Amino acid sequence: MPSLVSRGRGRRTINEINMVPFIDVMLVLLIIFMVTAPLITPSMIDLPSIGKAAKQPDQVIQIVIDKNEALVLKVKDKSSPLSLQTVVAAVKQAQSGASNSAVVISADRNIKYEAVVRLMDTLQRAGIARVGLSVQLAN
Repeated sequence: MPSLVSRGRGRRTINEINMVPFIDVMLVLLIIFMVTAPLITPSMIDLPSIGKAAKQPDQVIQIVIDKNEALVLKVKDKSSPLSLQTVVAAVKQAQSGASNSAVVISADRNIKYEAVVRLMDTLQRAGIARVGLSVQLAN
């Protein structure tokens, strides 16, 4: 409720905000933060170093989905066309020589996301552990 001022011939309200309580609260908060800041110990973050990094895969198997949703399997320098039904058998055959291999899916920019998810789901249901997506940064 605004305070009333009586000057001469009538009562008039003051339409100003009283800043004193606001300043008092701010000073109390400032003192609290100044007292507690030195008591907080800085936490140490355990970042991985080169020696602790995960082992790189021995072999990278790349599956490319082109703009027509056709699948191409690339292992080393060889590439062969596939269908969704035969992709699991081809990947397991390519993985048979290497114990630590990863499967990377590369898709055309204009492809439906559903085709990529369908391929990832097929691979993961077949028990292929390391499935990832290839990302190309835009210039």
